[in-house]
Amino acid sequence: MAGQKLELTWVGKNKPVKLEPRLLLEVPEKSYCAKTKREGDIFDNMLIHGDNLLALKALESKFTGQVKCVYIDPPYNTGSAFKHYDDCLEHSTWLNLMRARLESIFKLLKKEGVLFISIDDDECHYLKILCDEVFGRENFCGSFVWERKKKPSFLSNMGVVTEYILAYAKEKKSSPPFIYGTTTKGKKYPINNAGNTLATLTFPAGSVSFRMVDQVVVAQDMSGGNIVTRLLNDVIIKNGVNENQFSLEGEWRYSQDTINEIIDSGEQIVISKVPFRPNHVKDGGKPKKMKNLLSVAHYSMATNEDATAESEALFGNMDAFDNPKPEMLISTLIDAVTEKGDLVLDSFLGSGTTAAVAHKMGRRWIGVELGDHCYSHCISRLQKVIDGNDMGGVSKSYDWQGGGGFRFYELAPSLIKKDEYGIEVIDREHFDGARLIEAVCKIMGFEYAPSQDEYFIHGQSTENAFIYVTTNFMTTEHIRSISQKLGDRHLSILCKAFDAVPADCENITISKIPKEILDKCEWGHDDYSLNVKNLPMSETESEPSLNL
Repeated sequence: MAGQKLELTWVGKNKPVKLEPRLLLEVPEKSYCAKTKREGDIFDNMLIHGDNLLALKALESKFTGQVKCVYIDPPYNTGSAFKHYDDCLEHSTWLNLMRARLESIFKLLKKEGVLFISIDDDECHYLKILCDEVFGRENFCGSFVWERKKKPSFLSNMGVVTEYILAYAKEKKSSPPFIYGTTTKGKKYPINNAGNTLATLTFPAGSVSFRMVDQVVVAQDMSGGNIVTRLLNDVIIKNGVNENQFSLEGEWRYSQDTINEIIDSGEQIVISKVPFRPNHVKDGGKPKKMKNLLSVAHYSMATNEDATAESEALFGNMDAFDNPKPEMLISTLIDAVTEKGDLVLDSFLGSGTTAAVAHKMGRRWIGVELGDHCYSHCISRLQKVIDGNDMGGVSKSYDWQGGGGFRFYELAPSLIKKDEYGIEVIDREHFDGARLIEAVCKIMGFEYAPSQDEYFIHGQSTENAFIYVTTNFMTTEHIRSISQKLGDRHLSILCKAFDAVPADCENITISKIPKEILDKCEWGHDDYSLNVKNLPMSETESEPSLNL
């Protein structure tokens, strides 16, 4: 058993998807902004149309470690979408592609960033094991139970009214507490908590307010019903406070450290009668931790019925989106872990709910959607938000009046295509000049950042590592000339062909573009959809080749 571990396995797990890092090309005619600008408006939001796995990969070069909150609602069609597929293979395909998405999301999150995933109970437990592998079990923050329906569905053995939201932190010790609102001034919170471990709490002189006549209360057992409380020493009550230190034994909600913090903060601990039942009376206005039950009873939480009404108000009955999430649910999650200006990502954008909510809340956002509803629903919805014409959902809660904007992007086509003879060649129709250089930089893991002063600097990966991309033949003299200008920097040169590299040019690595990039990723693959019914069958592998 040594060296073994508990893990989820599936066909193809050890053959990860080799993604081609694509460029994101702005489509100016689909980008949109408000007619006027106000202080605090955000215009650099991103709406991306394309496969979200490729889009996530495309975002890594610029946004690694930048995202504060990710919310995703991944589709998983357990019925008709899989009826033509072997069960083992279909689930393996979904798990493999889902893991690739989670790995990319993990890279994009800030150290204190948090991921929320909506999922039903069919796949919740598989997904948790998968997330444990990618994020680490120690970074599991918990699971929320959302009351998604007021009236249950009876398609199963029981009436189903809930759904789950898994929460993972990139680094749990750095992540914020999940906050919902603030405490109410003067509200009492009992310190007794029946069933907890028996412990002793000590209260220093003057730390407890007694709302009873001055007296001496002798040590005694004050237990009653299911409440255990024992006064371990006499306490003198004078002028409404304890004149001496005293201790209570019982089952407590708070530790001694928490009691000390309450006392140091100036908040009140109050005892009103004998037997003693101490209460913590809060000043109010302090952040309050969320409960993991997101229900109508607890938070007046919106349900699917509310979401459907929101969708119909935006798009009409005919174009309303199937199974949307209500804006209140999304805003509750975003508000729990972010502040204004933080970056929110949804790579399964659907009808645009997360982007719309983040925009109204003053967060920056990136939304990715593959389907045609990116055009038909997301763009029109976000235009209404920006114009101040969407007063539904959470608009009133955040006093939304409109403003800001977004840039619209399409994924660039694959750098490599097959010509009429079936030979893999660079797609010269879409990639030439600067765009070719930028694409190669991204594939090689360099940030495209051409120097204004040095023609041979096209990108940078670390402080001293740079790249130069050229379709020219590199002579020995040319290589030595560049080497002498580099100093202690290192340059990777990708070119069509080259002479021998001089032995004294140790700060240069040179290789041919075909050889260097062909094995980096899968080429010409535009759809990594989680609906495996739409996935193409794998082709027989052959020796890589490329003509420039």
